[in-house]
Amino acid sequence: MNALVALCHFCELHGPRTLFCTEAVHPPSPSPPQPGPVIPGDRDREADREGEGLTMRANSSATQRADMCEGCRSLPASHPGFVSVDSETGIRYLSHQHPRQQQLFSVVRQACVRSLSCEVCPGREGPIFFGDEQHGFVFSHTFFIKDSLARGFQRWYSIVVVAMDRIYLINSWPFLLRHLRLTIQSLQNTALKVFDSEQCVCPQRAVRMNSAFSPAVFPHQRSGNAARSLTSLTQHPNLWASLHSSISWLLKACGSRLTEKLLEGAPTEDTLVLIERQTEQEEEMSGWDGAEGGGSNPQPSQSESVQAKDFQFDDGRQEDLLGPKFKSLRHLRQVLGTSDFRQLAWHVLMGNQVIWRGADPGLIQSAFNVLKALLPVGCVRAVPYSPHYEEAYRCNFLGLSPDVPIPAHVSSSEFSMLVDVLNVERGCVNPVSDDDILSLYQFNISSANTQPTDKGPTLLNKIEVALSNENLSVEVVSLCLLCLKEEWMNKVKVLFKFSKVDGRGKEDTQKVLALLGATGPGEEDNVRLLKFWMTGLSKLYKSHLMTAVRGGERTLSQ
Repeated sequence: MNALVALCHFCELHGPRTLFCTEAVHPPSPSPPQPGPVIPGDRDREADREGEGLTMRANSSATQRADMCEGCRSLPASHPGFVSVDSETGIRYLSHQHPRQQQLFSVVRQACVRSLSCEVCPGREGPIFFGDEQHGFVFSHTFFIKDSLARGFQRWYSIVVVAMDRIYLINSWPFLLRHLRLTIQSLQNTALKVFDSEQCVCPQRAVRMNSAFSPAVFPHQRSGNAARSLTSLTQHPNLWASLHSSISWLLKACGSRLTEKLLEGAPTEDTLVLIERQTEQEEEMSGWDGAEGGGSNPQPSQSESVQAKDFQFDDGRQEDLLGPKFKSLRHLRQVLGTSDFRQLAWHVLMGNQVIWRGADPGLIQSAFNVLKALLPVGCVRAVPYSPHYEEAYRCNFLGLSPDVPIPAHVSSSEFSMLVDVLNVERGCVNPVSDDDILSLYQFNISSANTQPTDKGPTLLNKIEVALSNENLSVEVVSLCLLCLKEEWMNKVKVLFKFSKVDGRGKEDTQKVLALLGATGPGEEDNVRLLKFWMTGLSKLYKSHLMTAVRGGERTLSQ
């Protein structure tokens, strides 16, 4: 992450001061060799300049350090600072009391003053965002540390994250807030233990109430209590080394969390839905962490846990599953057979609940991983493996252990399908490879649906043509399926705009379906598919359509 993190303190004698600063230094890009003779001393001089590192700022600020008290100082002037090197990227994370460059020093100094003076949230403790294009953008979190000798028995600190990229910093808000709160809570808890032990030895509240107050003596009394370092408040001998490790990890993790990708054309609906899910999950985790910090420990509801499992299921990788597994849709079709696969795919595309029950969670999850390729990401709600039944409105993919009973209203419903995975009993024969699933398991498919599945939908017919063509590789079939999903998602968008947003009648909607090629053989299945896929549209797209419609209505009324 191209940012800088600093720990700041409001000194009672000298005002806002920077205590500790960690920055990421990227390796220089290789430059082409310049023609001409090589001077032997050049490399040595470059190494000397690189070796100066963190001590440059320390040696050039002796005058400023003379104005510091113990509470304003973290590392002594002779300390070389801390350095961590990322072996994968070559990025160095450098920590000292002040940044190395004069320009960064001014930016951090301004962020420090603003975070501990004018830019504070209600209650003076919590996160806030401020900044501009010239001086950078700042994510600041202010907090108090207990001190038995301080005014009000507490001192004021802040952690600031300074970056020039406003969008990147705002998108990283939930991540930064969650992990900075952990660091702050660790400092506060450690200082609270020291505070309690000091109060047990000598309660300062009683001492102050019994001491005589004199305006002439008051400044001398305050100056004696103002110079307590953070190391003294926490009694942590390796405090700065620990902070360096935490902040270095934070910069590395935050930098690898969000990456730029080159997109050809507008983002797909699947991309938008994935971004929305990730944002919602981070906001929920941030909310839980905030509630825990406030003293309560709420447990997520059952529906929230299902959503969390759904998000983890979307991120699962096929190669991480152990044991026998389905590798692709074509492989699943070969194992189940043409007829059973079509029935299974029909239920998936119609939005019915597909239940797999067996003793191998890895096999069931691999089946879900390949079946979810038939649907838009927004239509996938999955519980990979559960010890009890989950209702259809919570998930359309459900994995169950073998002993879980299916409720009567589910087994008799035409909107569900059950796949029982039974172990095949084998005698003492040669070992069977994991690829030979049929020799290990038997699949029993049952459903109360009596509607024929051989006519439609049209999308399923095209998918089966691609899967049955052995001349097409698995990769080509995957790309073909992606194009087919995009084609039908465009039809879904047109139908949603026409029927839901504009509110057209049934007759006009029928004309649009004919125009989209959704009428004819399998028309009923096509309409069911389109209506189910409407639930997979992103919130951003729906809100954009509604905003555009309202804007058009206001223009016409004017």
